[in-house]
Amino acid sequence: MAVDNYTQQKAGGFVDRLALKKRELMYHLFSTEFPTASLAHVLDVGITADKHALSSNYFEKYFPDKHKIIALSNQPGTFLEEIYPGLTFYQGDARSLPFEDDSIDVVFSSAVIEHIGHYKQQQKMLAECFRVAKRGLFITTPNRWHPIEVHTLLPLLHWLPKSQHRLILKKLGLSFYADENNLNLLDHQTLITMCRELGIADFDFKFIKTFGFISNIILIARKSQS
Repeated sequence: MAVDNYTQQKAGGFVDRLALKKRELMYHLFSTEFPTASLAHVLDVGITADKHALSSNYFEKYFPDKHKIIALSNQPGTFLEEIYPGLTFYQGDARSLPFEDDSIDVVFSSAVIEHIGHYKQQQKMLAECFRVAKRGLFITTPNRWHPIEVHTLLPLLHWLPKSQHRLILKKLGLSFYADENNLNLLDHQTLITMCRELGIADFDFKFIKTFGFISNIILIARKSQS
């Protein structure tokens, strides 16, 4: 998960404002699935060091009880402890979380798993999030099959086989996004396969549309409560 600007969008521009609206909806879905008053702690995996985009770190902005938030990222994030007193920040890797099994009520992660690397690395992140969660997880990612790729803002090219897509990105001078370690788009079926291979039995999906097409996939997985 490299540190860089993961999107070509302009802070405060049309795409950023649109992203904020979609992320407000994601937060509403989260709070419906996991009412905030019922949570002792929640882990947000993959906060961003970006301080300019309206849509950055929206979970921390909207979650009412800042002292319940544990935020983790490989990017600098201690500034969140100053902005939101009570929040705790950990520097770390989403594929190797520094927490005990079943130690945090819910794990939240928004638009991070597509930046983790190849399939096995993404699956490792998913496994770690599920391992430390006591009740469940809520993970969002852009849908590969939306006509516009949200990081580069280019249409349709990402529908090509990934090797061809990455080659074109390199030729367009977008080598950062051509690197699988920085961008590896996912779809609904791939997430189903990941869950089944990990033995995650209780999971379902929510979908958010933009311009009539599914733009965001939300994976919700739950653990049985003994």
